[in-house]
Amino acid sequence: MADRRQMGLAVAAVVVLAGYAILAPLVHPIDEAITDFASGDQGPGAAHWFGTDASGRDLLTLVAKGMRVSLAIAVATAIISTLIGVVVGIAAGAAGGWVDRISMRIAEALTAVPSLLLSLLIVSLFRGSLVAIVISLVLTHWTATARVVRAEVLSVRNAEYVEVARLHGLTATRIARIHFLPVAAGQARVAAVLLVAHAVWHESTLSFLGVGLPPHQASLGTLLADSGQALLLGHWWQLVFPAGAIVAVTLALSALGRSLAGPCREPIA
Repeated sequence: MADRRQMGLAVAAVVVLAGYAILAPLVHPIDEAITDFASGDQGPGAAHWFGTDASGRDLLTLVAKGMRVSLAIAVATAIISTLIGVVVGIAAGAAGGWVDRISMRIAEALTAVPSLLLSLLIVSLFRGSLVAIVISLVLTHWTATARVVRAEVLSVRNAEYVEVARLHGLTATRIARIHFLPVAAGQARVAAVLLVAHAVWHESTLSFLGVGLPPHQASLGTLLADSGQALLLGHWWQLVFPAGAIVAVTLALSALGRSLAGPCREPIA
């Protein structure tokens, strides 16, 4: 009962945050290219719940738009990374031999390089490119899923029902689809949710450092980058609300991932 309650709260939190990111810009649309310096740097109040930035843009809407962009990048990263991780993990665990060795050596090589450093290297070559950001995040996020899925497949590879399937002449692809994929599905589901939270932090960090999205493109990272000077002037709300959005998204998705994990044999890093 407690687990169901926790999952319900986590799902509700994710739905609320996603609804805010989608609906706020529709209810209160703003043009990011239009500036109103007379309304700039206003604190939170009845007119602007989150205050305004230096250009007079409403932060309630800007944070929602930034969250929507960051979540879109993170979800795309999580889906692609999970698919690659599942395919590589099943192939390595089921085939064994040189397929397993090569797959795991590649995963270990990528894991050995600091993920942020590798992402910075790739994104700096294609600044402002959404595709480059997603590719850089995928390269650093699929390995954990692959290792855990491989471990799950190894635990059932020599099971009696798998041996029976081989004796009946089922192909390796069909055995993987019927027996290995269901075993990996639970881990893949948890991995996808947790990777969304992790990718939000990575994208925000890249944009904050100035190598991710361009400054005029609202994302949680670019909003944090813009808040540096404002904080020195005492305009705390320009930092608190974007940072709070990142923390809220991370906590909600992490709670959902833990609820989905249940009795997983090996946690996903």
